[in-house]
Amino acid sequence: MATDADFIDYVHAQAGLGAALESKKMFGEYALYLDGKVVALVCDNQVFLKPTAPGRGLLHEVIEQPPYPGAKPHYLLADALEDTDALRRLLRATADALPLPKPKAAKKAAAKKAPARKPPRG
Repeated sequence: MATDADFIDYVHAQAGLGAALESKKMFGEYALYLDGKVVALVCDNQVFLKPTAPGRGLLHEVIEQPPYPGAKPHYLLADALEDTDALRRLLRATADALPLPKPKAAKKAAAKKAPARKPPRG
């Protein structure tokens, strides 16, 4: 079951982070970005926080579960979605604990031109 856009709107409203919290749709599900870092995944209308020590420390009950088959366990946020302050603190603490993403390498399209073909002898 894919995540509903209404649920993403709800998560954004509950987080109270305005434009600082971004969501990007991927394969019918969503990734939540804060400060350019993926802090959570939203799958099947559930929020899965990336595991960090500060995030764990802020959770009253830690439920670890993979957001999709084959994924590493994340912290499943259930009660925290109802508390705007708690959700904001969790997302902010997680973003602060995660490293900045590595910059993407520039594509070298010009350097990889196809070699010129020689005309056939004949």
